[in-house]
This record gives sequence, C-alpha cells and structure tokens, in this order.
Amino acid sequence: MRADDGFDTLLTERLLLRRSHVEDADTISAYRSDPDVHRQQGWDRTDPDGVRAEIEEMAAREPGEPGGWVQFSVEERASGLLVGDVGLSPADGELGVIKVGYTIAPAYQGLGYATEAVRALIDYSFGTLEADVVRAYADAENTPSIRVMEKTGMRLMERFSGRDGGEVWFGVRYEVTSTG
Repeated sequence: MRADDGFDTLLTERLLLRRSHVEDADTISAYRSDPDVHRQQGWDRTDPDGVRAEIEEMAAREPGEPGGWVQFSVEERASGLLVGDVGLSPADGELGVIKVGYTIAPAYQGLGYATEAVRALIDYSFGTLEADVVRAYADAENTPSIRVMEKTGMRLMERFSGRDGGEVWFGVRYEVTSTG
C-alpha cells in the first residue's frame, strides 16, 4: 500500500470529493452536532473550533499515510454545496487495509450520496493507494449505514460488542477486497 502525495479531487457523477478546508468547519459542525448524526460518528468534538482543529491536523497527512484519518468534504457538483464528509485511514497494524467512514448532512440523506462517495473511496483505495481490503464499521442498529456498505459491495465480516462508559453497544464490521 502507498500514500498519495499528489491527491487533488475525486469526481463521481454527482459529487466532488476534496480535502476538507478550515472554511468547511462551520458547515461540518452544524450537521455533525445534530444529535442523531453525532451518536453515529466518531468525532468527540463537533463544535466549529473542534472541527477546525481536526481538519488542520489531517491536512498534514497524505491519503494512505499511516497514522490517522484524512477527511474529504463532499460537494454536490451541480450546486457546489457541501453535503457531507468522508474519510479514510490505514488500519493500525494491518498492512493493506484501509478504513473508511462517512457522514452525510441530514438534509441530503436518502439521495444515494453516501453510497456514491464510498464507492469513490473504495475505487481510490484499490486503484491509487493499492489497498487489499477496504473496511467500514457501524452501530449494529444503523440500518442506513449498513445499507451503504452493502450497496458498495462490502460484506458482513463481524458482529461485536463493546462498552462506552457503563453502556453496552453493538457494532458491525464490513469489508470488500480488491479481488471482489
């Protein structure tokens, strides 16, 4: 697997995926702070300053570079509106494995944008980053997220549970391999 030091953008039929900029922080904060969205994603801080700090930290990394996530803002090509964000990160200690994550603003959910953006990340991970496996995780009750994984060709690999403070939660891991 390799890092991409020449990343520019990813284009799909309806979307443009580009590196997130600090100017995106207010918009990302607005939808990631929605309680229904926040409980499904992994950012602790979703206030504008917290989002800005995350974007600044990720800006120093190249996609596919070990050590953490790289976030992409998802724009509608027709309108230029920011409709969500997606990210990828090499899995710690697992050569050839890329993890992906995705968050679409509630006003744009149900339009197929997450599926389209994740497909672009999968193609990019296999084609450019030369990954062997692309993986995603979700809460076991997050049916829309699970549908995205299934529509992009990922298969259920594991069901698991964990503790967050005193609460038990259940999750799923989906994967797709470069060989299909």
